[in-house]
Amino acid sequence: MPWKTSEAVEERAGFVRARLAGTSSMTALCQQFGISRDCGYKWWRRFCADGRRGLEERGRGSHVALRGMQRWHSRVLRLRHAYPSWGAPKLRVLLQRRYPLGPWPAVSTLGRWLTSAGVPQRRPKRARAGPVIAPPVRTPAHQPNDVWTVDFKGSFYTTDRQRVGPLTVRDLATRYVLAVCQVRPTEAHVARVMQRLFRRYGRPKAIRTDNGPPFGSSGPRGWTPLTAHWVRLGIAVQFGRPACPQDNAGHEQMHGVLKGRTAQPPSANLSAQQRRFDRWRHAYNHVRPHAGVGQLPPIALYPVARPSLRPPAPSFRCPAHCRLVPLDARGRLRWHQRVRHIGRAFAGEHVGLEDHPDGFTLVYFGPYLLGSLHAHDLAGLRPVRWRALPAGEGRELRPLP
Repeated sequence: MPWKTSEAVEERAGFVRARLAGTSSMTALCQQFGISRDCGYKWWRRFCADGRRGLEERGRGSHVALRGMQRWHSRVLRLRHAYPSWGAPKLRVLLQRRYPLGPWPAVSTLGRWLTSAGVPQRRPKRARAGPVIAPPVRTPAHQPNDVWTVDFKGSFYTTDRQRVGPLTVRDLATRYVLAVCQVRPTEAHVARVMQRLFRRYGRPKAIRTDNGPPFGSSGPRGWTPLTAHWVRLGIAVQFGRPACPQDNAGHEQMHGVLKGRTAQPPSANLSAQQRRFDRWRHAYNHVRPHAGVGQLPPIALYPVARPSLRPPAPSFRCPAHCRLVPLDARGRLRWHQRVRHIGRAFAGEHVGLEDHPDGFTLVYFGPYLLGSLHAHDLAGLRPVRWRALPAGEGRELRPLP
C-alpha cells in the first residue's frame, strides 16, 4: 500500500518517530499512516539496521545481478574499444566465445549500453529490392482447389520442452483443412508435405501465403526454390503484404481456433501433440459448422473421395525470341565476361535472355520477367520498373519506355 504523501522518506521518518515514542501500537500506527503492517515492520527493521539511511529507496534488482550487469558493461565497452566497427550483435557473439558460462546480456541491452556510452550505432544496410511489379492479382476462390492458403502456426513448446510449429494448409473456398502437421520450416521438408497433398487432393490454381521463409525471400519476385517449383507446376503464388496478416485473415482465424483447442495446455510430447492435431482437424472438417459456407462442415463441400485433379501443367516456356542460358548451383550465370547473380530460387534452372534495344538484357524465368542485366552494373540482376498490361487472366509485364 502506498504512503499518503509524495515525500516518502519524510513520511517514513515520521512513522519511525511515532514508533519510538511508544504511544501507539504497530497496528494503530499503520492505520494512521495508511500502510499495511508488513510494510510498517519492513521499514522499522530497516531503520533498526541502518538508521536514517535505511529509509531511502533501494534498487529493485539484487546486488549480485547489479554487479553482474556492471561487469558485463565494462567488458562490452572494452571489446568495443578493441573492435570499433563492431555492433551489438557481433559483440554479443564475441562475449559468448570469451565467456562461455554466461548468461549474456541481450543484443538490445548491449545496443542501449553502447548508445549511452556515446557510441554511434550504424543502421543496417537494407538489401536492394527486387523488380517493382504491379500488385498481385488475387485468384477468386469459388470452387474446391481454386486457392489454398498455407502458413506456419506460431510455435509453442510441449511439456517436455520440444518446439512445435505446425504447417497448416486449408482450401479457401470450402474451409477444408488439408493438413496440420509438425514439420521443420525448411524448403525441403515443406516441399515433401505439399507433394503428398498434391497427389492426394490435386493441384490448386493458386497458393496464398505470407512473405516469410520458406515461402518468400528478398530475391526476384520474392520467390524461393520452393515457390519457384510451384510456379513451374502451373500454380500461381500469391503473397500477402508484409506485416499484414489480415490479407490471410481466414487462415489466421483458423489458427486461433487451433491454438485454443490443441495448445492450451500443450501435450506431453510431439507424438501426443500430433494426435491432438489430427483429432482437431477431423472435428474441424467433419463436425464444426462454418458460417462462411452456410453453417455446413467443410466435408460437405470438399470432394475428398473424388479429388478434382488439375490438368497437366501448362507449357512453361520463355518467350520465343529469348535464348536459354543455364544457371549454376548458386543461381548465377556468366554474362559479358563476368559472373552475374540471378537468384537462389532459380539454381540449376534455365533462364531466358532477351536483348533490349536500349542496351540492356531482360531475364525471364519461363514467361515471368525477373529483371535486367546491364554491362556497366556489376551487381547482378537489376530491378526495373514495369507496367501491367491485361493479358487474359493474368498480367503481362513489360518495361516502361
